[in-house]
Amino acid sequence: MKIAVMNFSGNVGKSTIAQHLLLPRMTDAELIPVESINSDASGQEPMRGEDFKEVQNALLLLDSAIVDVGQSNVEDFVTLMKQYQGAHEDYDFFVVPTTSDSKQQRDTISTIEALSGMGVPAKKIRLIFNMVPPDRLPERLFPGLFEYHKEGKKFALNPAAVVHRNGIYDDLRGIDMTMKQILEESTDFKVKIKEAKDVAEKLAYSKLLGIQRLAQGVTLELDAVFKTLFR
Repeated sequence: MKIAVMNFSGNVGKSTIAQHLLLPRMTDAELIPVESINSDASGQEPMRGEDFKEVQNALLLLDSAIVDVGQSNVEDFVTLMKQYQGAHEDYDFFVVPTTSDSKQQRDTISTIEALSGMGVPAKKIRLIFNMVPPDRLPERLFPGLFEYHKEGKKFALNPAAVVHRNGIYDDLRGIDMTMKQILEESTDFKVKIKEAKDVAEKLAYSKLLGIQRLAQGVTLELDAVFKTLFR
């Protein structure tokens, strides 16, 4: 598959979804980050046609890829995709993560409108409810998106496509590891805790053991979300 992860809004967890949900479950996939091009300390250059062509050329050379479009580039990315007729057809799916904040929901609707307006069919636009508290239902937290779907059916909506709020994603950033890497880590942290010479070292290994254990349950959730998302 070739997937673009995008939303006009920031703080919806696009990179988390790309790195922890999609990448480990797509065979031989490569992650292509589309991030800000800093012109100087005072501002950012807009994304240029040449930049867009580089992304598309890389995409066409791969059998499986995830394009993670940064929030500061997404409007330029969409504008350029419109200019390059048929460029959206290079993607099998557009994954749109969203959170329950009202601004993020409005921006999510704008993102779906932009994709639909350029001819992306509803079945290729997949919504993910992200950072959902474990005790809340998407229907209650995202009533505007459910109503928007009911009115236009411009995207695929599945209430089971939910990634719950979990501190493990911040923990993984803190140790600079992915969930896949911590699960594949062969170090016996319990042995390391016993062998540690001071409290700080014991706490460091204890933290790693806790993250590894938590990752096992979160991975099962993400497995289920992936199957739901592309069913």
